[in-house]
Amino acid sequence: MRLNKTPLAIALALLVGVSLLGCSKEQASTQTASSTDESTKSTEKTDFYSRELAKLKQNMVPIHVAHNAEASQKIPKDFKFVNAGYFTVAAISGAPPLSVLGPDNQTYIGTEIDIARLIADSLGLKLKLVRTSWEDWPLGVLSGKYDAAIANVTVTKERKEKFDFATYRQDVLAFYVAEKSKIKAIKGPDDISGLKVIVGSGTNQEKVLLDWIEDNKKKGLPPGQALYYDDGASASLALQSGRVDALFGPNVAYAWQAANGAKIRLAGTALGGGTRPAELGVTLKKGSGLVDAVQTALNGVIQTGEYQKVLARWGTQAEAIQHSAINPPGLGD
Repeated sequence: MRLNKTPLAIALALLVGVSLLGCSKEQASTQTASSTDESTKSTEKTDFYSRELAKLKQNMVPIHVAHNAEASQKIPKDFKFVNAGYFTVAAISGAPPLSVLGPDNQTYIGTEIDIARLIADSLGLKLKLVRTSWEDWPLGVLSGKYDAAIANVTVTKERKEKFDFATYRQDVLAFYVAEKSKIKAIKGPDDISGLKVIVGSGTNQEKVLLDWIEDNKKKGLPPGQALYYDDGASASLALQSGRVDALFGPNVAYAWQAANGAKIRLAGTALGGGTRPAELGVTLKKGSGLVDAVQTALNGVIQTGEYQKVLARWGTQAEAIQHSAINPPGLGD
């Protein structure tokens, strides 16, 4: 799964609803009605920011855990961390609840950051975050620039050829539609027949969507269409105007925005592995030997409850796992 800034941009733009669509003749005919409408939209946007800011401020306080001797003992004796005494992690600047710049405009916070800190604490290390992009983290991990990437990366057959994974959360994909959409539910390929769906390029959700479209073609149904938008405002305008029917991406990002007032609603979820469940994993260079220590650290915080506290405060507890696995089956297996 890839997560960039698009889900956040889309959701923020959706807060202002139909005002994004411009002025129609009917709107222009009455200045008072227009002013009232704009005032309402402004209030909705202010309420969103107020609710989100309060949550972000509350979640600025780090959650720490005691050193886990069992985990640190599994670090290979010849393993050299990128920075001595630190667990150096690549994390992508994106949107809450995963990773976002905090209200102090200095500290990055989010469920991904909290998970990285729990692992570092467990291994007896300090956490060093390196902000990067989706395009950069693979080479960075392989070249030894980072000890690991925690970037909402789904375990897939292809990725396991180059990386080791210790899982930390379920990969749940979701379809979201405009709040007033007539679409009631999207549960499978038949439900996207004839629909236009916005999806991120190069993601596992794109693969799932394209498989559904191909399935519809084989059944002789209108297949549906995948659309790609780099600009969130344009995507939101297209959704609200009805030019597109749905958004398809990581549930966590859209759920956070919907909970804070974005004009979208959940229409259905899909398995991150396409036809099977999939999980997101801490991503390490294959064969580095660090994956056993990271898995033990994760299972330790799952047992002690700090893991659950992290997910609960970011509203992602529905995607919790009971046990961290190393290189489980994923998309393509």
